[in-house]
Amino acid sequence: QVQLVESGGGLVQAGGSLRLSCAASGRTFSTYTMGWFRQAPGKEREFVAAINRSGGVTYYSDSVKGRFTISRDNAGNRIYLQMNTLNPEDTAVYYCAATTATAAMVKSGYGMDYWGKGTLVTVSS
Repeated sequence: QVQLVESGGGLVQAGGSLRLSCAASGRTFSTYTMGWFRQAPGKEREFVAAINRSGGVTYYSDSVKGRFTISRDNAGNRIYLQMNTLNPEDTAVYYCAATTATAAMVKSGYGMDYWGKGTLVTVSS
């Protein structure tokens, strides 16, 4: 069982940056592939980024590639999402999630095993 708690959301102007954090419980954090997902108002939840167990392999959606960076700290049981050059289309609730699948499978749409409750990011124009 893994419990996930996101933080770092808020209101930012277009062109600005935010750093999201996700704290995980449990002593097996390093055995999970981690991902960030988002759900905009009126839209389905979508994949944003994934990172493998060691942190050496990452995947991104085309819409955030080059602007967002996912990273993890296995000693501290945390993952991060550095978001730069934000635009209003990035407005969404951002969720942290964990799975025993590979990061490649997550990018391909494989279901996640555990989810956080989300943190709201609002980008004003």
